Amino acid sequence: MKASISLGRWFGVPVGLHYSWFIVAWLISLSLASQFAALNPNWSPGVVWGLSIITALLFFVCIVLHELAHASVARVSGIPVRGITLFALGGIAQIEKDAASPAKEFWMAIAGPIASIAIGIMCRVIAGVAFAADPARLSGFAAVFGWLAYINVALALFNLIPGFPLDGGRVLRSIVWGITHDVNKATRVAARAGQVVGALFIAMGLFALLVQGDFGGLWIAFIGWFLLEGAQAYYRQAQLSSSFHGLRVGDVMARDCATIDGATTLRHFVDDDLLQKPSRCFAVSREDQVMGLITPDDVKQVKKERWDDVTVSQVMRPLDTLHPVTPNTSAGEALEVMGREHLNQLPVVSDGHLDGVITFSYLVGFLRLRHEFQ
Repeated sequence: MKASISLGRWFGVPVGLHYSWFIVAWLISLSLASQFAALNPNWSPGVVWGLSIITALLFFVCIVLHELAHASVARVSGIPVRGITLFALGGIAQIEKDAASPAKEFWMAIAGPIASIAIGIMCRVIAGVAFAADPARLSGFAAVFGWLAYINVALALFNLIPGFPLDGGRVLRSIVWGITHDVNKATRVAARAGQVVGALFIAMGLFALLVQGDFGGLWIAFIGWFLLEGAQAYYRQAQLSSSFHGLRVGDVMARDCATIDGATTLRHFVDDDLLQKPSRCFAVSREDQVMGLITPDDVKQVKKERWDDVTVSQVMRPLDTLHPVTPNTSAGEALEVMGREHLNQLPVVSDGHLDGVITFSYLVGFLRLRHEFQ
């Protein structure tokens, strides 16, 4: 879930919006307008909609704080955090890798719900003080923070449901991991629990929609579908990790990378190398120093009439942007990097030298072959 609109850095963590956020922000504002209008019929439409929009925006601030709690614990544990993205179903902290131990996993997972409960309690206190101070003039203020108190506690309890991809699923995995000392088994258990939870949500939503005529059931079913898809993805990840157990990048990388001088024009590269050599891996170098990689897709981005004037170094992908791995990196970790960064290949580098390239298609083919002979 990649951010489409940047909201800057919050406490050092990039925060952004996915376009789907605007849909749920509008739906929440619409629901709040109805609730606030019923709460105080004397409020004008302008007051009702003003309070609704302010409340919706504050709610998403609370979600960012929930995710920042996860991110803060992750960073303390030495785990990189790429950012936080708000989308249709809330927010997600983009943590680059799993925790190194069950204890770190537990605290990283529980931090978000703890933060939401703390925010809920604080909002309830503010609402109570505001209402007690001046029930007539501060009733709108109290209504905003009263709703935020309720929704933050509800958010915490929902996230504590024991199943991936919810926080409760990570808590469950940390417990099973601590008992069994097997992270892949713990992941499968939490993923299976998440699949059950997702299926139950879908069933409840469809029952409410088709039997009770409640269109809110459609939203519940959609949440269930999201949970089910997320849980299935985690289950597949656990299976892949098991399949690649003990396998290193150096065991499966392609070593037939051709080296091209960075000053070579695209015309010469295509005619003399790309169309003449079976390799689809071409390293761009200058003075025996590898600078990056170039692929047929990179060449296609340049119009043919410019091939005589453009060099391979101008269109190559710099090595440091391709997330290079070492020969000792596990194949499972390399696959995770490719998925996270939307890459089809990773350069394999040791001591500044390009040893080869590991590709997504080769990993999948290797995995299929391994399954056929096991």
